[in-house]
Amino acid sequence: MVVNEAALPLPWLAAPLADVLAMPPHHALLVHGAAGSGLFEFADGLVAAQLCEADAATARPCGRCPGCHLRQAGHHPDLRRLVPAALLTSLGLADAAEEGADTKASKAKPSREIKVEAVREAIGWTQQSSSRGRGKWLLLHPAEALNLVAANALLKTLEEPPPGVRLLLTSAEPDRLLPTVRSRCRRLALAAPAAEPALAWLRGQGVDCPEVLLRAAGGQPLLARSMAAEGVQSAHWLALPGAVAAGDAGPMAGWPLPRAVEALQKLCHDAMATAVGAAPRYFPADRLPATDGLAPLAAWSKVLREAARHDEHPWQAGLLVESLVLQSAPAWARRRAAGPSRGGRATTLAGR
Repeated sequence: MVVNEAALPLPWLAAPLADVLAMPPHHALLVHGAAGSGLFEFADGLVAAQLCEADAATARPCGRCPGCHLRQAGHHPDLRRLVPAALLTSLGLADAAEEGADTKASKAKPSREIKVEAVREAIGWTQQSSSRGRGKWLLLHPAEALNLVAANALLKTLEEPPPGVRLLLTSAEPDRLLPTVRSRCRRLALAAPAAEPALAWLRGQGVDCPEVLLRAAGGQPLLARSMAAEGVQSAHWLALPGAVAAGDAGPMAGWPLPRAVEALQKLCHDAMATAVGAAPRYFPADRLPATDGLAPLAAWSKVLREAARHDEHPWQAGLLVESLVLQSAPAWARRRAAGPSRGGRATTLAGR
């Protein structure tokens, strides 16, 4: 099948989408790959192609037929998306009710889970006849957001869905899924995009020095764009290793706390890699400071993992980031001697 690349938000998805559309259909498909490479966009493009009502000889999705218009408006009767409420805005899904999110008024943060109530409602929806005669699609993104009860509630439908119903699951961490979920799906690995189309797309998105941020994002262009939108500049990223070795958290000023912790974890990863003679992944090798060996880096890595588990806690972000930077001091071969006032802030996470 020919895929209309102009209808796709991410150009590197055209070839793998054409490949999967040429395969025999399966009632349950699990698409897995890097989170920032376009898993949701791929799944949504696959659904769009299947629900398009244009003539079979026309490149799909056409974007003009009634089926395409209904899907684009978020009201296609044969499509149900189950997405955690916390992801709706970032995915551009305005109609939370359609997406199966919890819409009850609450002061709590939007849920990061796909809850059992939404799954049960969707199962009831699958048992109704198709409205437009092209089958029905249930899209779950990301599938690892299913809590244990919700995943178990889905199993029977996943194994034997009603006629004409297709289930499409995405996952950046398929090993976190129940084995009984994975075993009921045909698996499709979505490869990370090649560097050139990813860089061209990032330039088109207005990202400055995309080569630096694409590397910082581990080759995931959507993550690179998110980093740029959060204020991560390429110059600050390149300056980060030397600044951290000097006890300076300045390059991360204004970054969201989860992004700052992630950046320190990536620096620790690259420092450990170079310490054993491997190539760094996120930073240029010539930007990495010399280290005092693996033991202090391993200790710092443990502190960073603990911080990452609690990065949504209402910490005083600036002080926590500074503390994490100062706790890296034993790892560097040429570390700055911390003054008494600054050294007093280098408490452990547990002590905070």
